[in-house]
Amino acid sequence: MPSAEIKTVIDMLRAAPMTSTDPLELRAGMAAATALTPPPEGATMEAVDAGGTPAEWTDADGVSSDAAIVYLHGGGYIMGNLDSHRNLVANLSRAAGIRALSVDYSLAPENKFPKAVDDAVNAVQYVQAQGIAAHRIIVAGDSAGGGLTAATLLALRDRGLDQVAAGVLISPWLDLTQSGETMDSLADADPMVSRTLLDVCTDAYVGDGDRKAPLASPLFADLSGLPPLLVHVGTAETLLDDSRRFQAAAEKAGVDSTLEEWDEMIHVWHTFAGMLPEAQQAIDRIGAFVKEQLA
Repeated sequence: MPSAEIKTVIDMLRAAPMTSTDPLELRAGMAAATALTPPPEGATMEAVDAGGTPAEWTDADGVSSDAAIVYLHGGGYIMGNLDSHRNLVANLSRAAGIRALSVDYSLAPENKFPKAVDDAVNAVQYVQAQGIAAHRIIVAGDSAGGGLTAATLLALRDRGLDQVAAGVLISPWLDLTQSGETMDSLADADPMVSRTLLDVCTDAYVGDGDRKAPLASPLFADLSGLPPLLVHVGTAETLLDDSRRFQAAAEKAGVDSTLEEWDEMIHVWHTFAGMLPEAQQAIDRIGAFVKEQLA
């Protein structure tokens, strides 16, 4: 049984829907909505250049510096930044007991696919250059950043680069064709993600390119050789089928992948830690998974 607080969160989101079809207006709206968020308590941030991409180290109090999470924020490849995900990244750093590098990868429409993938791969290599071995790195992300996490792992494999320890996909967007049945069947339940919104994001990101390209839509990729994965998704998400189909493909490819469906949770509910009990529970679960993979 989900907590009563989920209704409060849903009502809050429905009061400020994302209805614009202009990518830059959507970006400005998200930036304005998150600009006044207080910085995380008990954590320090340091701006860095991660192989040509702006990024930020986040260290929650007492974390180890011999391993790292490379975090790729959500926002449909057109919005989101270091500010919008700072608290989530700090919470993950704290739960996992290691530092995290939040990556401000290039956004569309100014920078189309595959620039975001290249930025993410460069960020992983930057962390290795700081003395953290690949087997001590976790790549994680939410929504589009979850899809980008999968794409990053695929790109590392395909380019013959060292693979990381594991990947964490939070409410991932893995299919830019929007072909999952829950895109429509859960449209009324999901207060955040609609087919219309995702089509705007897809047009901006891939333009006239192939929406099924493996690094754009990892659902259609050969997933063999990927490291262990943890996938979190809520049962009130339009993207639910993306995770279910990806899990089936991962299992078929022999990947050690765990799909956890959270009852009646919405898109990236993890961001509501402090308001929603399930948010902190999910963050703690990710922290436990990271510790298991690094043990």
